Amino acid sequence: MAYTEKTTTGYGTRVGNSIKATLMGFVIIIGATILLWWNEGRAVKTADMLEDAQGACVEMPNPDKKSAEFEGELVCATAMATTDEVLTDAQFGISENAISLSRKVEYFQWVEHSESKSEDKLGGKQETTTTYTYTQEWVSSPVNSGDFKDPAYQGKNYTWTTVEDQDVWAEKVTFGAYVLNESLIHSISSSEAIELNINENILASQNQSIADTYARIKGVSTTAAQTEPAAATADSVKTALPDSIKQDNKVDLEYVHQAGNVLYYGRSMNAPEIGDVRITFEKTVPAKVTVVSQVEGNTFKPFVASNKKKFQTLRMGKKSIEEIFEEENESNTMWTWILRIVGILLVISGFKSLFSFLETLLKVVPFLSSIFAFGVGIICTIVGIVYSLIVIALAWIFYRPVLGIILLLIAGFLVWVFAFNGKKKLAELANKGKAAPAEAPAE
Repeated sequence: MAYTEKTTTGYGTRVGNSIKATLMGFVIIIGATILLWWNEGRAVKTADMLEDAQGACVEMPNPDKKSAEFEGELVCATAMATTDEVLTDAQFGISENAISLSRKVEYFQWVEHSESKSEDKLGGKQETTTTYTYTQEWVSSPVNSGDFKDPAYQGKNYTWTTVEDQDVWAEKVTFGAYVLNESLIHSISSSEAIELNINENILASQNQSIADTYARIKGVSTTAAQTEPAAATADSVKTALPDSIKQDNKVDLEYVHQAGNVLYYGRSMNAPEIGDVRITFEKTVPAKVTVVSQVEGNTFKPFVASNKKKFQTLRMGKKSIEEIFEEENESNTMWTWILRIVGILLVISGFKSLFSFLETLLKVVPFLSSIFAFGVGIICTIVGIVYSLIVIALAWIFYRPVLGIILLLIAGFLVWVFAFNGKKKLAELANKGKAAPAEAPAE
């Protein structure tokens, strides 16, 4: 059931907050300007670095054999990434020959969600209605229910135990006749489930510990807790088990269950209760990868371009030089546009904040405030876009003059259209063109 909370903010408080928002508007605009400028520089430098790297990159046809001719060269090579190391999760007694060993821990908890709606009242006050709803979900860390708004849900969360996430990586991963550096090792993504085979004594000890905790939290004896039926699953509960869980290799004790690569603490994997914990184990296995990096002895290091930017990468499977650098350039373009859009939206938000004081003053008559806010929104959007284009253009003039000048011309045209009756003049020119008599055909 939803819990509703209503709060009222006085006119004086809103005016005071709007002054702070106006000052924050300047900060947002300055920050967005820095972001836009930095992003253009980052894009140009990254593109130049990739161009240098692609020009210097050579194919290493046989990385299984070390060759002096590739010493100091930026190479593109494909081979199996593998290791002889046996990694151990000491807490659960798991050992695997793998590139990495990881455990991911999740807790079944009540989670608070909120949705707010505000309404301006005559006289400048604002009434805000916040609706809080609660669902049971698997989350990455325990949720403090003591901070929940609804008293009925406060203190409802607990866990039978807490376990830390963990990632263990092999220190030596071979790549043919070479050894990968740490950054390249951590780029390998050939994960698969671990078939658990945890020692029975460990499972029995954990089962007793969970049983004692369950009885203490629930306030019932261990025997009663074991015979008590599991709680029914509510419609709002997100209980889907990981796709990686297999139905074989199962071990079922009263409070500890092992299935596939999942270790589960609770009475039933199929009917989760608050406090249940599930741990998913995975390993990174040997795989064929393509590396683009600079050879240094029997290992690799990042390539340093003429602009001092560094580059190295690892891709799963076999890739050509052209494929890898095409992907890198596409990624650079994508991030450039994402950051541009973020910067432009921040600029528009900053300009709107500058007018928040005037908008709040008009809140005494909500209708007038809404009209003002609508007009300001349109103006700030136009000004924000033009301002952002100018910043981007100036950045490009600094880094790439030709493109920068083109962007400045576009921004100038928009200013002329929207600020100096440009629309009217364009319409007049269009009408003159339509009204001009057609020339008589030549005889």
